[in-house]
Amino acid sequence: MNKNFLVQEIIRLKREKNAVILAHYYQDQDIQEIADFIGDSLELSKKAQTTDASIIVFAGVHFMAETAKILNPDKKVLLPDWEAGCSLADGCHPKDFKVFKNQHPDHIVITYINCSAEIKAMSDLVCTSANAKKIIDSIPLDQKIIFAPDENLGNYLQRETKRELVLWKGSCVVHEAFSLDKLIEIYNNNPSAKIAAHPESESHILKVAHYIGSTSGIINFIKTDPTNVFIVATEAGILHELSKAVPDKMLIPAPSTEDNTCACSECAFMKMNTLEKLYLCLKNESPEMTVSKELRTKALKPIKRMLELS
Repeated sequence: MNKNFLVQEIIRLKREKNAVILAHYYQDQDIQEIADFIGDSLELSKKAQTTDASIIVFAGVHFMAETAKILNPDKKVLLPDWEAGCSLADGCHPKDFKVFKNQHPDHIVITYINCSAEIKAMSDLVCTSANAKKIIDSIPLDQKIIFAPDENLGNYLQRETKRELVLWKGSCVVHEAFSLDKLIEIYNNNPSAKIAAHPESESHILKVAHYIGSTSGIINFIKTDPTNVFIVATEAGILHELSKAVPDKMLIPAPSTEDNTCACSECAFMKMNTLEKLYLCLKNESPEMTVSKELRTKALKPIKRMLELS
């Protein structure tokens, strides 16, 4: 379908149906351009909680739309592509996690928001990369903690909080794809550059970073730091909005181990959403996210605790 037609129709349908489009920074730039709000997981969770729209179109992945529905049971929540999943969420099956949790009965459970509603329902607190340290710091020092599902983020948080965490062995395929050798080569060619990395990245990437933070944290760092050249170790979709905010700065995506078209790391799940799928889901009001009342009630508690602490 013609791009101009799709854009015009999406704008018309949004107005007619009182819909809002929430998009993650990792979405295709065409979707970012038409979104009402672009953010990271924490920002989007807060926005989903406060919107007065009747329909939320969540241009992101499955667990994000699910979280939006948990926060907005009376609103219709749509996801452009139902198959847009997440390696972290998919790698933490509720049956397996229940066994893992039962092996540590004196531990409370903090889960990264990149997990299913079933995992959230088994948790005491939910966190994002933006507030994870704050969430852990709110727990008494003598209280033992399970952290899931991201082992890389968990290792980073252990170093930052100086707390011992029992970690679930999960990882993000995007943030594990960065090549240290290629990164060092780029840095040697740009010695005045600063490296900004997401804490889902592996420890050898974090060790060479000048700044470690969430998607929004990386954006704020690059906006405010006087350096002119930045190597960005997170999903390359972040560069679209960021390049508009800092047109005078050079932004280099951290290279992945694989030789691909963009020489960067992209989330195949995030890129499953397209402008055409966004139009069709708004037109047909499908696929629609639903969460049972019982599951929603259980999963809402740790999310609300997170939002209160944030």
